[in-house]
Amino acid sequence: QVHLVESGGGLVQDGGSLRLSCAASGSMLSPNAMGWYRQAPGKQRELVATVTRSLTPTYADSTKGRFAISRDSAKNTVFLQMNSLKPEDTAVYYCCADPIQPLCYAESSYWGQGTQVTVSS
Repeated sequence: QVHLVESGGGLVQDGGSLRLSCAASGSMLSPNAMGWYRQAPGKQRELVATVTRSLTPTYADSTKGRFAISRDSAKNTVFLQMNSLKPEDTAVYYCCADPIQPLCYAESSYWGQGTQVTVSS
């Protein structure tokens, strides 16, 4: 059993910053991908950023240059520093981890419960 616990969401004004954290625990010793996806109302879940065990990051075009993903592999923890937030970043942010793949997948990866990020204009 693998558990992912997110923290750090909340309400912030346009142009503000937030930092999300996610800690993985359980039977997965060293995941390959750890990262973040988000889902806004009425939209599909989409990539925000992931980082592999070798610390190779992948960003969505919409978050590149504004968000920074980092990872503490010893603690199976991943962080997302979000700067210059925009109202369109408003969504539920889900932490994910995959033992093998460099990205996360709905059917086969592990997912957290989600944390709400709301950016007011």
